Amino acid sequence: MAISISVVLLLVILTVIFMRNGALKVSHAAVCVLLGFYMASTSLAPTIHNGLTATADIVSTLKP
Repeated sequence: MAISISVVLLLVILTVIFMRNGALKVSHAAVCVLLGFYMASTSLAPTIHNGLTATADIVSTLKP
C-alpha cells in the first residue's frame, strides 16, 4: 500500500510541475487519468503492478 501511495504522490507532483510549465495541458492530464482508470480494469493491471513492485524491491535494496 505504501508503494502505491508513493507512486500516486510522485505522479501528482510531476503532473502539477508539467502543468505549471505549460508542457501539460489540463485536457492532456484528464486523458492520462482516464487511461489509468481503463488500464486498471484490464488484464494487464496485475502485470503492471508486479513490475512496479519488483522495481521498488530492487530500488529498495540499493545502498547509496
